[in-house]
Amino acid sequence: MYASEPGSLVRLTAVEAQKALTAGDLTSEELVGACLKRIADREPEIGAWAHLNSAAALAAARTSDQRRARGEPLGALEGIPVGVKDIIDTKDFPTELGSEIFAGRQPTEDAFVVSELKAAGAIILGKTVTTEFAFFGPGKTRNPLDFERTPGGSSSGSAAAVADFQVPIALGTQTAGSIIRPASYCGVIGYKPTFGYVSRTGVLEQSPPLDTIGGYARSIDDLALLIDCISGFDTVDRDMIGHDPQLMSAMQNAKSRAPRRLAFIKSPVWAQGDDKMRAAIELFASTFRDIEVTETELPAGFDHIIRLQQIVQFSDIARNYGPIADAHPDRVSGKLKEVIAEGRSFSATSYDDARSKQETLCEALRPIFVHNDAILTPAAPGIAPAGLQSTGSPMFNGLWTYLKLPCISLPLLTVDAMPLGVQLVGARGDSGRLLGVASWMMKERGRRT
Repeated sequence: MYASEPGSLVRLTAVEAQKALTAGDLTSEELVGACLKRIADREPEIGAWAHLNSAAALAAARTSDQRRARGEPLGALEGIPVGVKDIIDTKDFPTELGSEIFAGRQPTEDAFVVSELKAAGAIILGKTVTTEFAFFGPGKTRNPLDFERTPGGSSSGSAAAVADFQVPIALGTQTAGSIIRPASYCGVIGYKPTFGYVSRTGVLEQSPPLDTIGGYARSIDDLALLIDCISGFDTVDRDMIGHDPQLMSAMQNAKSRAPRRLAFIKSPVWAQGDDKMRAAIELFASTFRDIEVTETELPAGFDHIIRLQQIVQFSDIARNYGPIADAHPDRVSGKLKEVIAEGRSFSATSYDDARSKQETLCEALRPIFVHNDAILTPAAPGIAPAGLQSTGSPMFNGLWTYLKLPCISLPLLTVDAMPLGVQLVGARGDSGRLLGVASWMMKERGRRT
């Protein structure tokens, strides 16, 4: 019985926990209680949570156990604890957006994805720490593998909580590199789906052409399960794309065969990565025996893609956050003020041009995806930087977010005793194939975190 080994419960993946719950070897109350104990033990040092309600979580877990005992229909995440980033509205918890300006802000409705989680039977443990307005201003969270290093941002708390075995799965968001970079720094799996795959209704709006919801887990199966549960179609989010939310099934089909070819793309910012990162991923790419890995140049027109992403993001930050900063100039960070000023300097023509090139440049990648199963590329410029004043750079992530492509960071490399992620990028709408490649790579080359 799992109950006799409470310390081991927090190391279960969501899929493993669900199997134990179904078999009657575990109760949700036991699982949630183990996670809460882990949080109580570690939170003073790591600071992954903005809001918790232990009593409410345990009560919800007991209710879930009662539903199971009565034989009622159960959701795919029935009884599984989940963390929710604190820019995603929750009617049961404050949503403060990582800013003292919104201290105590209490939504009256759940975000669409939170409603989906609850419908699937998940237990919302609490809200995880975000950076200031999901941008660069760091929160209180420390890297669980080295308390003197950043966990990355902006999904700092979600990445740290999953990496530290405080919760099996957690939601994050990405507008540049806010899922992939923290995953790399904390040594956990982070996944950003295709843009438009998951609703953003009830989520802080930073840059609508880029904002994407994804998540963290310690297994790829868990991420497929999570995304399947939250990717129902929402007519309110005008950027939603129609799809059949059966990512787990598509991934399992893709896992039935090994990938044949990968395109190793260094990206236009390769020179800005540190020497140890570049050496580690070049060695990694060169040591595959059963598949072909070919260093591939991006097509013409990609030299300025990072700047195009910034024009879109910074312009939208100026539009959405500028009025807040104007009203509270002493309560926002200097970095945010700088970016708002830069965003206001871009003309409407520059913004429209940057938006239009999203589709043109994505189409230019089609031949790469026709001939390769995925793109292999760095997840971060290096390991988590020392110090807590910065969350690192998204330079190796922003271009893929700009192109609206699905991407995943896998904890496959170690440099100076710290994790370094390997990023895989897939074609739009082909997330099952991407996760299949990722599963194969974790099995063949990786370690289980």
